[in-house]
Amino acid sequence: MRQSLRWLIALSWALAAGASAQHADVPYLTGRVVDNAEILKPDTRKRLAETLRQHEQRTTNQVAVLTVPTLQGNSVEEYAVRVFEQWKLGQKGKDNGVLVVVAPQDRRMRIEVGYGLEGVLPDAIAARIIRNVMTPRFKEGNYDAGIAEGVEAIVAHLEGKETPAAAEPQETRQGEFIKAPDMPLEEKILFGAFIFGIIGLFTIIGIITPGMGWFMYLFLIPFWAMFPIAIFGSGITLYILIAYLVGFPIAKLLVSRSETYRTAARDIKKKGFARVGGFTVGGSGGSWSSGGSSWSSSSGGGFSGGGGSSGGGGASGSW
Repeated sequence: MRQSLRWLIALSWALAAGASAQHADVPYLTGRVVDNAEILKPDTRKRLAETLRQHEQRTTNQVAVLTVPTLQGNSVEEYAVRVFEQWKLGQKGKDNGVLVVVAPQDRRMRIEVGYGLEGVLPDAIAARIIRNVMTPRFKEGNYDAGIAEGVEAIVAHLEGKETPAAAEPQETRQGEFIKAPDMPLEEKILFGAFIFGIIGLFTIIGIITPGMGWFMYLFLIPFWAMFPIAIFGSGITLYILIAYLVGFPIAKLLVSRSETYRTAARDIKKKGFARVGGFTVGGSGGSWSSGGSSWSSSSGGGFSGGGGSSGGGGASGSW
């Protein structure tokens, strides 16, 4: 499920990136801490850089921090991936890099994790560090402490030390739904139009089509159960699925009383096909076509990156 959601999220990033002509620049990698937004104290920058240097010596993991004033309309996920790939964090072959990005003007942040560390620093832990350690400090306006404590929590977890961010109350975990990916509103609109445009079209076809309509009803259940999670999370998706399971049969029964539906049903019985809403519907083969296309139920600077890459894992947050 997680891998499918990642592919869906990656597709939404690509759609949003294609709709935007402006891209935030990737700064030069001048050190382990690149504070272009100037929100860290000089002593904090030096202390974090030394902490990350020592961590790399002990583990070979490369952890870097980047602050930028604004993302210039880019999503923090897409921007973090571009920075990660250009900086090449982590050792080649190990992909053991981590990038912390903070954009104070946009109130957005992300912990981007390389392939090799996704098992050690999974998305859930990255999200908890953002939620429990960094976000409270950022809400206070204390970026210096929020970044420092967040980086320390990341390093501690990578080295196998217990951190408060790694633990959640048991009752919270037991009742936890899958949360919607943290995407900007524009991306949710674009991705929602893509998802609901496709499965919505097939749903309408199933409602207005005699013969294969009930097959479409069953066929679309997994899509209505999974795709909306990428936008709304599992809680709202459950209600969407229930609405589909109840609404489709009611709508189909109402439509079946119309003269157009009855005419199409008679044509299928007599001719083997009918015209419904611009589509040619075949009764015996369970297929429809429009033009030349058809569908059938049987088809199918002292510091440099080591050459690592990002797997798209990690977590994002806002405050």
